[in-house]
Amino acid sequence: MPKVLEANLLAEGKKFALVVSRFNDFITNRLKEGAVDGLLRFGARDEDIEIVKVPGAFEIPLLAKKMAATGRYSAVICLGAVIRGATPHFDYVSAEVSKGIAMVSLDSGIPVIFGIVTTDT
Repeated sequence: MPKVLEANLLAEGKKFALVVSRFNDFITNRLKEGAVDGLLRFGARDEDIEIVKVPGAFEIPLLAKKMAATGRYSAVICLGAVIRGATPHFDYVSAEVSKGIAMVSLDSGIPVIFGIVTTDT
């Protein structure tokens, strides 16, 4: 039988940064509420959660990098919404946000959670 390594979902005693996009806030506010609720259910305290709002999804990786670099957080949770319109803007933003968040995670060595909704109109 192979050895299986599986993480426990325990937030007690940990600190979390949430980087949340203000654009499409009818979606991102709910993502934020759900993330905070989940963290609290698994033992985090309100004072262990810091929320930073950025204008749009494109700005998320930069702020995630800055938050991760402080060394204060056990994880950074990135939340945003990119909605496809009639122009190729969606493709550019989605691709760069995805790459940027992945780079922050790999470079920082801490979990950087990808919570970006990409959807059609």
